Amino acid sequence: MYYVAMKDHEIGRNLATEQYLMNNVEFDEPLVLFYYEEPCLIVGRNQNTLEEINADYVREHNITVTRRLSGGGAVYQDLGNLCFSFVVDSDSQEFGDFKTFTQPIIDALHDMGATTATVSGRNDLLVDGRKFSGNAMYSRNGKTFSHGTLMLNVDLEVVPQALTVPTDKIASKGIKSVRSRVTNLRPYLAPEYQDITVPEFRDVLLTKLFGVDSLAEIADKEYQVTPEQQKAIDKIYEDYYANWDWVYGKSPKFSVKRRKHFDMGTIDARLLVEDGHIQQIKFYGDFFGSGDVHEIEAALTGLRYDHAAIADKLADVDLNRYFTGIPRPDIIDLIAQ
Repeated sequence: MYYVAMKDHEIGRNLATEQYLMNNVEFDEPLVLFYYEEPCLIVGRNQNTLEEINADYVREHNITVTRRLSGGGAVYQDLGNLCFSFVVDSDSQEFGDFKTFTQPIIDALHDMGATTATVSGRNDLLVDGRKFSGNAMYSRNGKTFSHGTLMLNVDLEVVPQALTVPTDKIASKGIKSVRSRVTNLRPYLAPEYQDITVPEFRDVLLTKLFGVDSLAEIADKEYQVTPEQQKAIDKIYEDYYANWDWVYGKSPKFSVKRRKHFDMGTIDARLLVEDGHIQQIKFYGDFFGSGDVHEIEAALTGLRYDHAAIADKLADVDLNRYFTGIPRPDIIDLIAQ
């Protein structure tokens, strides 16, 4: 087995590296990757991004949002979480067999004192019945990767706020996440690991996966990305993980109902969004205005369903003519989430 300990802490760049190594480098042995990143949300390939995230909270707290190649549900990660990924030939493992892929991790955690850690259900890892890891899988061109999270010391207060869509109603055919009770691993580890950091945790797992006492013994097993490969990885990052169309535009067709009462009246906005763009929008309510609100509807039709895009489109429009007495930021927040 070879390994890569990624140095970047941006989720999109790490997913791009994983994708590149799977599709473009031939290994004569399995590959394991470890990475951890700044606060981020990753939605599954078949999900409606806006249906999974609290967009207001995400925007206010500068949380990165991206979409991965694999299926499954949305997950939150921060610098207290460690990700792992196994890349193998497709004919060596059955697709969907998460137990086989994750058993080496479970065995290592048992050695570290988390003796109640188990594989549960389809793709979760539990400790004392609470989830600390979600896993997903992707297969292409004779290769399969299975990647998962390991919540060592994640800020659990952020999870329900970032992943819970507020009262606004979004209806779509996206594959919705199943929310589970989650926990961090650190309290379940042996006393000598109670203060372990994420990079230390990674290194201990590596030694246990390889059956050695130190990383120096497996120095020849560490794969280093070359500068030329990094250029190709950067392009994948731009084409996929930093690309609005991939992250949001790939969401299935969905409808949005946004209703809020203001001192000067109630606005009820109904939208139909397809391929990430507004196909239809209608405003209802008891608000006042001297202008024809259909003009605003026409201006927004065809526009990218994104807070920044909508704010930019309406920047030079006197919204007070259409929604008298209601502050501009509140109107944009209502439309764009």
